[in-house]
Amino acid sequence: MTNLLEVKQVSKQFGNFTALQDVSIEVPKGSIFGLLGPNGAGKTTLIRIVNQITMPDAGSVYLDNEPLNPQHVRDIGYLPEERGLYKTMKVGEQALYLAQLKGLSKTEAKERLKYWFDKFDISHWWNKKIQELSKGMAQKVQFIVTVLHKPKLLIFDEPFSGFDPISANVIKDEILQLRNDGATVIFSTHRMESVEELCDRIALINKSKKILEGRVSDIKRAYKSNTFEVGLLTQDNAGIYTTIQNKFEVAPADFKAIDDQLKMKITLDKDASPNELLQYLSNTGQVVRFNEVIPGINEIFIKSVEEHE
Repeated sequence: MTNLLEVKQVSKQFGNFTALQDVSIEVPKGSIFGLLGPNGAGKTTLIRIVNQITMPDAGSVYLDNEPLNPQHVRDIGYLPEERGLYKTMKVGEQALYLAQLKGLSKTEAKERLKYWFDKFDISHWWNKKIQELSKGMAQKVQFIVTVLHKPKLLIFDEPFSGFDPISANVIKDEILQLRNDGATVIFSTHRMESVEELCDRIALINKSKKILEGRVSDIKRAYKSNTFEVGLLTQDNAGIYTTIQNKFEVAPADFKAIDDQLKMKITLDKDASPNELLQYLSNTGQVVRFNEVIPGINEIFIKSVEEHE
């Protein structure tokens, strides 16, 4: 897959503080790429370098196979975590101004703004001042301004901050549609459930260094432990548990059930077959639950950071 963005061994220091150290990432075209890390890890510094707000001390950045240059500002849409709308300007006036800064003519900007304002059912906001809007309402305006010029690369830093669940779902759907229409998205957030829903690939930065990168499915596969969550109906839960415990690595499981199941997590050796486990369990009782435990991104995030402390 062709990459739209390539960051190669980028480093950045602020005085004696190292914000980034030899960080490299590859963002494929048409993907949603999750940029993750604890507070202060270096994510925002990297985003600011890609946006040419600040320059790296070492390393290079390529956008669509070209060294990053000032002309690329029109190819990037950036929604920062700290929003930057002028509170006393009217919504429509400000949206037009920002669209023209991105290279749109006034006529084209008006046409595209009408489309988005109608889509979000916010046309009646046109003559309101930003200070009259709630935080979530202002977020919608800034989202529109970010995507209006149809950039190749969209960078969203905590895009769901300030949104109620319904509005957050609307924005999620729009991000997915933008990806389907050909945009490439970098998505930075602390909401791991959103990463699970949206991201094709992720990179994890901790203490200025990249410690993990790859496809979400590949990373989950690498972190799974051949563990299965089991629900079993038996006549003797305690006795069967002891019998199974003598044969396998077993721990209690906690999941909701409508009957008195024997609930367990059973971990097999790396090369052991789950089919053999299922057959064994079938001979001891009625198997009503048998799920492989796949680690979530939040669990992988915590484990990876702890491993590199």
